[in-house]
Amino acid sequence: MASSRKSKASLKTSKRIAVALSGGLDSVVLLDMVCKAQQANQSNTKTSSEAPLEIWAFHTHHGLQKSADQWLLFCEKLANKYNIHFDFRLLHLVGDTVQGNIEARAREGRYEALTDLCIEHGITELLMAHHQNDQAETVLLQLLRGAGAAGLSGMPEQRLLDSEVQSIALKRPLLDQSRKELEAYAKKNKLKWIEDPSNQDANYRRNAIRKEIIPRLEKIQPDAIANLARSAQLMADSQALLDRLAQQDGKAILNKNQLTLKPLLMLAKKDLPAANNLVRFWLKSHQLAMPSQERLQSWWADLKQVKSDSQLAWRHDDASIRLWRGQLQVTRQALDFQASGEWVFKAISLRSKTPGLSAQWVAECQQRGDVEFKVRQGSEKLQLKANTPRKTLKNLFQEGDIAPWLRLAPLLYIDGNLIAVAGLGVSYPHLVATGKRVLPEWVQNPVK
Repeated sequence: MASSRKSKASLKTSKRIAVALSGGLDSVVLLDMVCKAQQANQSNTKTSSEAPLEIWAFHTHHGLQKSADQWLLFCEKLANKYNIHFDFRLLHLVGDTVQGNIEARAREGRYEALTDLCIEHGITELLMAHHQNDQAETVLLQLLRGAGAAGLSGMPEQRLLDSEVQSIALKRPLLDQSRKELEAYAKKNKLKWIEDPSNQDANYRRNAIRKEIIPRLEKIQPDAIANLARSAQLMADSQALLDRLAQQDGKAILNKNQLTLKPLLMLAKKDLPAANNLVRFWLKSHQLAMPSQERLQSWWADLKQVKSDSQLAWRHDDASIRLWRGQLQVTRQALDFQASGEWVFKAISLRSKTPGLSAQWVAECQQRGDVEFKVRQGSEKLQLKANTPRKTLKNLFQEGDIAPWLRLAPLLYIDGNLIAVAGLGVSYPHLVATGKRVLPEWVQNPVK
């Protein structure tokens, strides 16, 4: 992804929000509403010493249409017209040509780009222009996929974006507004927007539902769109109750981020729907997609046959679900450690009593090129504590009760010596307690 042409932000404001601006009717209407509301608020609070709300417009350039460059320029000019800040991301969507794959990857890429923009500019609230028609289409799509209550809940009015850096609330203030109402607003306020030609392509499932299915439903039931959106809210309420039930059922099963197999199988034997609900709740807590009914059934078949001391692994939604020592756990750790993370040296405060590596020694070794990343070969040894012998990494991993798939850990060598092993620790003989010190830490790249 690439970014460019950032507006200069104010350093005085205490709160910043952003509008996801595609240039289409929905987002143009939302931006107009937000900016006019801000203008009205400023007029009513001219004497207030509180810093004004800072508004940004964020655009994602998918590059899937020939006119995408013109859409970017349109959005930038619109932001200038409202005198607000603007930034964008360029997505690189290459590879799949299957329509469904393109839809899913474009959607995922858009949320990832918007989250990055929010982090970069300190945005605490991101507004998106999904409306009542979008919600109805989502419900119908989920019905066709055979989704349960979670899928049929549609899009929530508010949720937190997946970010470990800061709290970002994604809000959809137009979910109770129909497209006809937005069109009427745009006409009344003489707004201009862009029509995406791909919205007419019925090869995309959502477009087919929008163009072919919903008009027929409205002939049968005039308020079909509002009723579908209302059903989504009712299903969301039901899902909240199911989540509460899962927490109750999981008191003796949920162990931190893991599921304990024995009581889970007991629950499945007694009440399979409750066990399925608990597994789905657990997967959702790990931000994983909901499995199909067929996949759930195959998992139960595997779990009923496996021995308590056996290992088991499934791939699901770009993650691994593993059974080890009677616990089901999720791991996303890649085998290609060099591509999945890096060693960094974090400074230790001079007032701290925490031992570390000599900062000067590390810097000198870095200048000579004597700081190396290596993968485990099988015969390495390390001393982790005072008055203890050097032990093989195999023994240290076993003593630390570290799962087998985590034992192919990245190693840090400095000046030819094994200094640190991710998941284990740092070589004790190389630690010092005084002077400028640093500690090596393996930092995993965010999972995309």
